[in-house]
Amino acid sequence: MSEPLYLSNDALMHAVREVFQVESDALKRLAETADQRYIDAIRLLKHCQGRIVVCGMGKSGLIGKKIAASFASLGQPAFFMHPGEAFHGDLGMVQPGDVLLLLSYSGETDEVLKIIPSLKHFGNKIIAITGGLESSLAKNADLVLDASIEKEACPNNLAPTTSTTVALAIGDALAATLALETQFSPMDFAKYHPGGSLGRRLLTRVKDVMRSEQLPTVSADTPITDALMVMTQTRTGLALVMQDDALLGVITDGDVRRYLLAGHQVTSGVAQDMMTRSPRTVDETCMLAEAEELMREKHIKWLVVTNAQQRVSGILEWSQ
Repeated sequence: MSEPLYLSNDALMHAVREVFQVESDALKRLAETADQRYIDAIRLLKHCQGRIVVCGMGKSGLIGKKIAASFASLGQPAFFMHPGEAFHGDLGMVQPGDVLLLLSYSGETDEVLKIIPSLKHFGNKIIAITGGLESSLAKNADLVLDASIEKEACPNNLAPTTSTTVALAIGDALAATLALETQFSPMDFAKYHPGGSLGRRLLTRVKDVMRSEQLPTVSADTPITDALMVMTQTRTGLALVMQDDALLGVITDGDVRRYLLAGHQVTSGVAQDMMTRSPRTVDETCMLAEAEELMREKHIKWLVVTNAQQRVSGILEWSQ
């Protein structure tokens, strides 16, 4: 038997919701107070001649790693640099054209402040994300983004909770808005995420995944019963009605249902009686994502794939 909790279920649920409320209130305030400084920051980041270097200590460092990863995911060369390691040699990674994004809620984090003289010497621009608007960090930054909060979500108002959420949201706002400004497209995203499902879809062409062997083909005068057998044996739910190399139409499960509902008998007709003429097709060089979007929009499960000579080269099934 598990040990009972100190607080009642109602008290625990209230505490959970209080955390959400405190942090959401902080984000709402952030949205309401965002000003020209964000536009200036976007402009500075867009015209960066080097990389975006994100730097922070402790919990701010953990948030900084995520922010750097977001920039990189959205096509902006970026990396995280630990301020302690930077002070002991890693500043060699910083190039003159880099823009530094320094995170410190107090603005007085010693490890962060120690590297500022070197950055000034290198000529790097500094964007500060801090709640200390009169802090040493703020005074030495080229731009200051206000990350101040009313209180932490921690019950003792001590552990970085609301402050780290706000810092992360500011980083997300910069990265997402910069992607919008640079017209970063889904295809661009796929280039940087080739291992993900989105990347595979956006970089994959129809010919790479289409079924090209043992296609379910019948002729126009094939008895409907035989056409249904082909559909069943090939496990496609589709039959291609062909005349030589030309596609006359297709028979789908939907065509079968409509044929029967119209009062026809499958034992007396032929394929051309049931088929859908001029079915939708897609070129085999089309991107898979575009083909799937067409199938989703038109509510169809199968697409006939054609080659450069407009001949059938395969069929594509939409796997949701």
